[in-house]
Amino acid sequence: MSVSLGTLLAALEAIAPLELAEDWDNTGLLLDPRAPGQEMPVERVLLAIDATEDVIREAVTFGAQCLVAYHPPLFAPKKRFARRTDPVVFTAVAHGIAVYSPHTALDAAPSGLNDWLSRGLGAGTVEPLFPAAPAEPNDLKLVVFVPEEHADALRDALAEAGAGVIGAYSRCSFTLRGEGTFFGHEGTNPAVGAAGQLERVPEIRLEMVCPRRALPAVTNAMARVHPYEEPAWDVYPLAPRPRRGAGPGRRLVLDEPAPLSEIAERLKRHLGLSHVGLAASARHRSGDLVRTIALAAGAGGSLFERGAGIDLYVTGEMRHHDVLAKLASGASVLLAGHSNTERGYLPTLRDRLSHALDGRVEIKVSTFDREPIASV
Repeated sequence: MSVSLGTLLAALEAIAPLELAEDWDNTGLLLDPRAPGQEMPVERVLLAIDATEDVIREAVTFGAQCLVAYHPPLFAPKKRFARRTDPVVFTAVAHGIAVYSPHTALDAAPSGLNDWLSRGLGAGTVEPLFPAAPAEPNDLKLVVFVPEEHADALRDALAEAGAGVIGAYSRCSFTLRGEGTFFGHEGTNPAVGAAGQLERVPEIRLEMVCPRRALPAVTNAMARVHPYEEPAWDVYPLAPRPRRGAGPGRRLVLDEPAPLSEIAERLKRHLGLSHVGLAASARHRSGDLVRTIALAAGAGGSLFERGAGIDLYVTGEMRHHDVLAKLASGASVLLAGHSNTERGYLPTLRDRLSHALDGRVEIKVSTFDREPIASV
């Protein structure tokens, strides 16, 4: 069994929408072996955190048509490629293997990597450190004033032009009854009443969301269907709304506060580690319990700079002076190794992706992908 590469990409982007990725990141399909206008079947997919030489050779041996590498193997812009410095790229191209990276999109997505990491620290309330506010397709609000008997026809015409779509619903609108007034000057031909006198007309205020790209078609539909010579209408820009459950990092408020040592043990069990790095503040060494935790897979230092009211910071790695600053503020820090905080999510990603594809693709977690820094 197989699916097209396009189907696989759609499933990956449903799990980790690329619009959630950080601006500095390089996510999505990084190497595309398809010829222009052609699709390719995908029977096997290999998952890894890092696209190392061992991992890409494993992908070749496994017969994978796609390597999903959490960290993008192509990150900074490059002017030149050489086999000795870019073996992964050359091997992938030579064997027609697509390379995809979800990286910070997977971090920020609901049920993504950071939500998985938070589950190992204890039960509680979890929310993004900073809710994501991606650009929305409906970025305008259209308001039109129309006589009540023409409201349904106008609503239908505007919907056909692209207005009024909210999620999986179409023809969405809101109406409010009121009274409109106008005075038609010489040369006008009002659809209601007569020129040369003040008219009062029962009207409907019709509101619909509208994508910016649909505005020209909406304008034409209004001119065609609205009964007035000069329709009264307004367009309001809409600010992006935070996306519930999505955003970088996580803030976890434990249902039951716990000692710092207990949180450290939970983290080790969750990640399958024998030890983690711990910088304990004076108050936690004296017995204060941990209630509020800020966490981020990988390197969360830049996210943590904007946090406040945190008892404990959990991440893979953090700069020395950032650790000292957290200790000085009264917070403690747990460091588990950069990719150690990420790799344990791969089996979950495998299962989610397999479910999304109805089991039509064989998906394997790499056995050669590992934390590059070992304890000695």
